Formats: sequence, structure tokens, C-alpha cells
Amino acid sequence: MNGKPVMLITGAAHGLGRALAERAIGEYRVALFDRDDSAGQATTEALRRADGEVLFLHGDVSNERDLRQAMERLQRRWGRLDVLINNAGVAAAGPFEALDEESWELPWRVNVMGAVYGCRAALTLMKRQGSGQVVNVAALAGLTAPPGMASYVACNAALIRLSEALAAELSVLGIRVSVVCPDLFPSEMERHMAGSDALSRARLRRALQGAPDSADRVAERILADLPKAPLHIFPQREAKKAWRRKRRRPGRFLEAMKEKARRLRRHT
Repeated sequence: MNGKPVMLITGAAHGLGRALAERAIGEYRVALFDRDDSAGQATTEALRRADGEVLFLHGDVSNERDLRQAMERLQRRWGRLDVLINNAGVAAAGPFEALDEESWELPWRVNVMGAVYGCRAALTLMKRQGSGQVVNVAALAGLTAPPGMASYVACNAALIRLSEALAAELSVLGIRVSVVCPDLFPSEMERHMAGSDALSRARLRRALQGAPDSADRVAERILADLPKAPLHIFPQREAKKAWRRKRRRPGRFLEAMKEKARRLRRHT
């Protein structure tokens, strides 16, 4: 392989996507995929000033054509793709009966189908190489199923199971698959929520602001795990502990979620 390996990150102009790009730029040639053109260009220029090899690809992950065209540009530029990080995502929250069609459809199109389209586009290059790595960024909620986020939980659970299925299926092609399951960390997630009511948006904002880990720290831990390619990546210690608690004592874990639901409903 000539030069550094190539990484493509979706949702790369903000938050965790940008933090991943900033952390990876010393070791990888990085392609940034995002629909926010101005923020994407600004991130690209910042990485170039740091002497990074970077390519900005404008597009929407919910549009498969955008991802395929981006992959064609990447192939013409660098001729290969070593790591795909499907990071783009949106959130939704609120009581189940208050979740509208957008609260179900938009997270599915972006979080799940965006990853499906990314994987399908990347497979063209990775199959030819006989190697590659796919990293899908889901959320701990897909495993722990907290109340008040039914559509978000469902989408992340689907993305986790998709990743597990692909980890087996694509291994025979030399392609490794991991899924990242972070808990909350400070980000602009509440600004990109689908159809959420004001109270749910405010609750999420407070939870994000109170979370102990930064996006940069989460990105650092994700990238540190890439060479090992574990099926599940838990970039925070407490996230992994929560997953283990649920597996060991599912009944007790459910009771804790019920109590959380009772607290939420008292203020709904």
C-alpha cells in the first residue's frame, strides 16, 4: 500500500465525527462526508493546516447515490478505502405516544439506512482489496433500552444487530466490522433531534451537558480500539459496565428502567 491508509467518516463536520477526523489525521488520509458544506469545508481547511491529507465529500447519508458518488471520488483520489466509520446520526426522544412519524422515519433513514448505504458503497472497494474495516457508531441505548426514547432505541438496536450480522458475513471477504456503543457525551445532539418536544429536548441537553466524557476523549478510545477490531466498542467504562449489568441481571436492570420511566412520567 502506497502512503497512509484511507479512512472515510460520515457526519464528519461536527461533534464526534470531527473529533475522530482530528485524531485520525496523523495516521490516515481522511475523507470527510457531511451534508453541512460550510462546516465540512472549515473542518477540511483546519486539518490541511495541520498538514493532513484530507478530502471533503458533500452529501447526505440517507441518499445512497450521494455515498456512491463520494466513494467514486475517493477511489479516483486515493484508490482504496481501509476504514469506513458510519458516524452520522440523529436522535429522537419523548413519550411513546408523542413520537410522530418523523421521530420514527428520520432516525431510521439516517442512523440505519445511512449505515447500510455506506457499507454497500464501501464494499465495492474493500472486496477488490480483500481487506477493510467498517465501524458503525450506534449508542448504548440500543442495548440498555432506556424509557422515553423508543424510536432512538429501536434504530440503535437495529444498527447493533446489523453490525453483528455483517461481522460474520463479511469476515470471509477479509472485512472486519465493529459497532461503537457510547453513552452520552457533550455534543450538539439535541439540535439535531427528530420531532422531539421541548421538554424532551431540554432533558437531553441537560444530560449531555452533565456527561463526563468529551467527544475528543470518546474519539481517542474508539481509534485506540481499531487495530483490535472488537465486535463491540465501549469507549466509556460506565457504558461497558451498564451492558454487563443488564446481561448478568436482566430482571433487576428492567426494574431500574421502570423506575426511571416512573420519574419521567411524573413530569410529562
